[in-house]
Amino acid sequence: MIKTFQAQEIANLPKRQRTTFVNHLSGFKSANLVGSISAEGQENLAIFSSAVHLGAHPALIGLISRPFTAEVVRHSLRNIRQQKYFSLNQVHQGIYEQAHHSSARYPDGVSEFEATGLHPQYIADFPAPFVQEAQLKIGLRLEEEIPIIKNGTYLIVAAIEYVELPQATFDEATGQIDLEKMQVVCISGLDSYHKTEQLQRLPYAKPRQ
Repeated sequence: MIKTFQAQEIANLPKRQRTTFVNHLSGFKSANLVGSISAEGQENLAIFSSAVHLGAHPALIGLISRPFTAEVVRHSLRNIRQQKYFSLNQVHQGIYEQAHHSSARYPDGVSEFEATGLHPQYIADFPAPFVQEAQLKIGLRLEEEIPIIKNGTYLIVAAIEYVELPQATFDEATGQIDLEKMQVVCISGLDSYHKTEQLQRLPYAKPRQ
């Protein structure tokens, strides 16, 4: 037995069920905490599962931010627009529950760092806070903000300014990072967290003879 959905059937699902269903369709996603600070100095922390590689030359990362609404002000997006700098911190098995609670709708003026028990860390004169407990930390500078008209979201295009990770997880010869050694987790849907397991590292693919 298989189950199928046409576009209209998906659109007719109850809102919460539709949101959960569609969020599962893209498979496993990376789990990252975005650290930012407002012009008034208020630190903010939010979990994102939308970070994507955009290119290596120059080194760019993309992030999808949901739209502002009358009920919800996107503090991370506001801070990124104001300050142009933010951090991306990979979530690992030791902090995923705290990271998840950063998604709660805390009012403006409340720091999710304090609310979740995670700690802000300022490194190398970078103007946005990192997560002290994270192992892979990336400092980013806003390059472009591209509106996605269809659903009101925004693609944040950011340049990589700084990276910090454990020396033992970096292969000097190849540039490969051992994410499993850092016990990073991934997300399915909105709230399911998973470990990873490498199957095999394959060689560079060439056309078969």
